[in-house]
Amino acid sequence: MEVTLAALEAAFGEWAAGRASNQPRRRVAGGAVLATMSAALPAKGLMGFKAYTHSKAGARFWVCLFDAADGRPRAVIEADWLGRMRTGAASGLATKYLARREASVFTIIGAGSQALTQVLAVAAVRTIRQVRVASRDPVHRDAFVEVLKGALPGTIGIHPAGSMREAVDGAEILTTITSAGRPIFPGEWVQAGQHLNVCGSNYPDRREIDGRVVARADLVVADDAEAARVEAGDLLLAEREGQVNWARVHSLREVVTGSTGSRQPSDVTLFKSVGLALEDVAAGAALLELALARGVGERLPD
Repeated sequence: MEVTLAALEAAFGEWAAGRASNQPRRRVAGGAVLATMSAALPAKGLMGFKAYTHSKAGARFWVCLFDAADGRPRAVIEADWLGRMRTGAASGLATKYLARREASVFTIIGAGSQALTQVLAVAAVRTIRQVRVASRDPVHRDAFVEVLKGALPGTIGIHPAGSMREAVDGAEILTTITSAGRPIFPGEWVQAGQHLNVCGSNYPDRREIDGRVVARADLVVADDAEAARVEAGDLLLAEREGQVNWARVHSLREVVTGSTGSRQPSDVTLFKSVGLALEDVAAGAALLELALARGVGERLPD
């Protein structure tokens, strides 16, 4: 996770400096849905795309990297775990810059396949003393508690949340990573000083939080504001309700470079993640470097 965090932080810095580019997701549908997204990261000598399909049979993810100078293929990567890592790292990077430094109580809402890397990323950037796990399915919740007990240091207390209110109250950092299409909790529950990572949806008609959560936030950040205007239902639906103006929504690259200013201890901060190709290319570049150093994988023809 530390490698992935560093790769994304460097990539967002390059993008802020005008030395990287990102193209948003596009979808086409047959029986299944195919999504494609691309980016260029010249600092690593690479450009590439992610393509993935999803249907009732499941999802399949691929990242392809090419030499930025001459276009020759550099890597073809099966990218299920890679995608989970980069999605978690994006939340971790936002948490690093937006959450209070002393924040130590973390709630994860959602216990599916994306949840583990969300927890690992937050634990990599803050000294966490307690993790609360909330899920609509108590069986999934309790199973994920056991996974975290094996993945995190024993000094961190890991507890199932008995209710959604218990999960939210007193959580200094809160991440939602669910398949919910409607708000999970009301905006009135948000408390001063909380940082929220909202990561579950990248569809314009679905959301995990209501407009009151967005309105309550003193600082609203998306991994990319322009991409969010296309597919972040949490923000688009809040805009429709008059709860947010897009002039208030910053991009993560602005936060990484310090152009959004400092936060006050009582500020509520909100990070909305939709997932970017630049994150995939940055994480893929880091993986490619490791594979070459360790002699892993099959060489592609030039």
